[in-house]
Amino acid sequence: MTNPSDAKTTLPVITRGATVTLHYEIRLPDNRVADSTFDAEPMIFTVGDGTLDARLEESLFGLPQGEQTRILLTPEYAFGNPDPEMIHELPRADVPDDLSLSVDDLVEFNLPNGDTVAGTVRAINEETLLVDFNHPLAGMNIQFIVNVLAVEPPARESVQEAKA
Repeated sequence: MTNPSDAKTTLPVITRGATVTLHYEIRLPDNRVADSTFDAEPMIFTVGDGTLDARLEESLFGLPQGEQTRILLTPEYAFGNPDPEMIHELPRADVPDDLSLSVDDLVEFNLPNGDTVAGTVRAINEETLLVDFNHPLAGMNIQFIVNVLAVEPPARESVQEAKA
């Protein structure tokens, strides 16, 4: 006769389409915190919905509810390597006169379709700005510290759609 307490409890794990509640922290190589939810509300997202960078999501696959871990990620598994084609020289005339800019400022630019894109000012002169549209953490090794609070497996219909 088996003891019911010996039965192995299977905790849900993070998979594509799962709804996840977690706290996270991103630390830079010098151990500075770049972003964290530990002193705020946890992040709730569905894996694959675009809320969290896809490369960071992939590092979470297979983690069970209740897991607390530190994941070390190189640039290609974090925010990518810098792409020189993402650095653009823009006319100063395209920037509102009342916007005071400094080198290393992160600025949002309006796109013709109404979306916005963030860029880091790398150089300023009288006629142009040099703006880097790579992710600010591109090219960096990071520590991705997570505490998985809850995992809700994908709905059965979603699993069937994903297989189709």
